[in-house]
Amino acid sequence: MHKRLLDCNASDLARIGKADLLHAIHASEGRVLVCETIGAVQPMLVTISNAEFAASMGADLLLLNLFDVNHPVVNGLPKDTAPDDVVRTIKHLTGRVIGINLEPVDPAFGESEDELWGMQPGRLATVANAQKAAAMGVNLLVLTGNPGNGVSNAAITHTLRAINAEVGDRLVLVAGKMHASGILGEGAEQIITRADIDEFVAAGANVILLPAPGTVPGITLEYVRDLVGYAHKLGVLTLTAVGTSQEGADEATIRQIALMAKMTGTDLHHLGDTGYMGMALPENITAYSIAIRGRRHTYARIARSINR
Repeated sequence: MHKRLLDCNASDLARIGKADLLHAIHASEGRVLVCETIGAVQPMLVTISNAEFAASMGADLLLLNLFDVNHPVVNGLPKDTAPDDVVRTIKHLTGRVIGINLEPVDPAFGESEDELWGMQPGRLATVANAQKAAAMGVNLLVLTGNPGNGVSNAAITHTLRAINAEVGDRLVLVAGKMHASGILGEGAEQIITRADIDEFVAAGANVILLPAPGTVPGITLEYVRDLVGYAHKLGVLTLTAVGTSQEGADEATIRQIALMAKMTGTDLHHLGDTGYMGMALPENITAYSIAIRGRRHTYARIARSINR
């Protein structure tokens, strides 16, 4: 299959392999929107999952955060959904490609005490958890960190290398950080550097995750543009992320971030999961989509039936 993700129907995405998915993203020329949602909280629409809601507003790819592969929970799905069928059910209901976050916690970091973000064994970036995710039907793994969990770039590289050896032939592997994630020495411009990108690519990353310009102190358009260009020279794609709760900002701010991210040359655009709690503000998903690709492609993604 050699289609742009922009033009893919649900039937295309249901059977898409790793190589075709990477091609479809690359061919879309910076017009692919990734929306992160949390299934473990009450959905914004109560009886409809946040993943379905995000898809309905224009998301191309759905990323599940706080997803425990040992105890899979996405509230708002049909009540008879078996735990091992959660990912396949979301794919069936939305016609979208699905990714999950796994977190490579640095061994030197103490246990997080955060009630929401605190780590669970089924969310750790381990080979066993990556294999479980693949068996569930996940298309994409994002090795990154939630607030305060102590995810370091060195830990990302170490776990990425092991995971790539086991599931790298099947799953798109994304590596990087949206914010410091509890490692204060890796804040601001030290969140990710050219040296980190070198290590991630050598360890098997297909996509490098970077903070979107304007989302983290010190992260400018020029800084991210340089790193995106460097990653592209190494033959990998990039994802710019809004992981600092600005997915709950006003639409004018979202459009500004979207255009700056577009100017960096990034391949994938990400909106985080805490507009309130659980997903970006729905109107911001649509506003971001329109900013990077216009109304035609936005409405085509929204209107395209999952039965196509």
